[in-house]
Amino acid sequence: MQITVQANPCFREPDSSRKRYIVMKGSAGSGKSVDTAQHYILRLMQDKGRNLVCIRKSDITNRDSTFAELTGAVHRMFGGQGEKYWTIRQSPLMLECKANKNRIIFRGMNDERQREKLKSITFQQGKLTDVWIEEATEITQADFEIIDDRLRGILPDGQFYQIRMTFNPVNKNHWIKKVFFDIPDPNVLTHQSTYLMNRFVDEAYRQRMERRKKVDPEGYVIYGLGEWGEIGGLILHNWEVKEVSSDLRDYDDVAIGQDFGFNHANAILLLGWKDGNIHVISELYGHEKDTSEWIQEAQKADLPRNVAMWCDSAEPDRIKTWRKAGFRARAVSKEQNSVKAQIDWLKGGTEDGNYIARRIFVNPSCTNTIKELQQWKWKKDERTGEYLDEPVPFQDDAMAALRYGVEGWRKSGGVSAWK
Repeated sequence: MQITVQANPCFREPDSSRKRYIVMKGSAGSGKSVDTAQHYILRLMQDKGRNLVCIRKSDITNRDSTFAELTGAVHRMFGGQGEKYWTIRQSPLMLECKANKNRIIFRGMNDERQREKLKSITFQQGKLTDVWIEEATEITQADFEIIDDRLRGILPDGQFYQIRMTFNPVNKNHWIKKVFFDIPDPNVLTHQSTYLMNRFVDEAYRQRMERRKKVDPEGYVIYGLGEWGEIGGLILHNWEVKEVSSDLRDYDDVAIGQDFGFNHANAILLLGWKDGNIHVISELYGHEKDTSEWIQEAQKADLPRNVAMWCDSAEPDRIKTWRKAGFRARAVSKEQNSVKAQIDWLKGGTEDGNYIARRIFVNPSCTNTIKELQQWKWKKDERTGEYLDEPVPFQDDAMAALRYGVEGWRKSGGVSAWK
């Protein structure tokens, strides 16, 4: 058996520790999730009787995060022959080591039903010994106590229980900092990593982070240096993660917003309009794909062609290509102060003398949109310390797609029924 491992020296300590709690904060791109995935693949292949559950606040987000990382690790480590050693199942999500029957399963903590499912976990062989909580700042302390309580009972000699938490340290007031970092505990290993420690980060990513250092120094402390921070000046507060319908007939109207990109992200959002509220139904998001590749992605995702697709007006050739592919692509007109006007409309406010308390509901699967909403903020005047009426121009591609996608509703004040 030949195994290829992408090893960053900074993770030697957490990977070798037998402490109960491994708490890993780090910058974006530090490699902590990649390391965690391959660490568990190796551990479960070596130690019979171990089983892992991967936790996200919303169960559905495991598919594009922990499950994707683990299956990617299997294929990368074994040169494309990973399924010779691992059974990988899509429904429900599950990985099983063929040699010893150790399993990896996936759970959420979004409601009482999901919490009860966690309490009732059993395995055909061995016990639940390991937990990986990805984006750990999503969960509450009460959620964590439920998880922690599942790891109990006598284990065979040489085995141990362990919970690993990975996250960006967004809020210095978060309970994770108070419980694990502020109070010394011999059962806890805390760890910090940054993209600068990751030998496998590409040069384009390094350049994006250097740009962030200049345009968003507050955000760079968190997402570049992995330090505890607090994001002030957030633009939108009227949003929440919520399961939304994928049946387009459930909405009064549907539209698509697209922000073109290549080195920075290309973002495409499918949006639903219902009772004055916006629903982010699905997203396509990624880097370094040309227009024809994105059209193929849209076709695979069954993105509707009979609805308006509002696009960045700076790219008329791309809009023309989308039209030739059968989509109703059109440019958003950018009048003076249009960005601020779009933001004001997204927030709600007074329209025709009436106050509109608009809400934005985001499907849990739209992980990139959620990340951008969590850190989209106003620029700060470094001299006065006051926030300006201008967004920080970094990692805002989904936000641009959101702004574009609502243009028809913003400007008409009503709905043009697409059905």
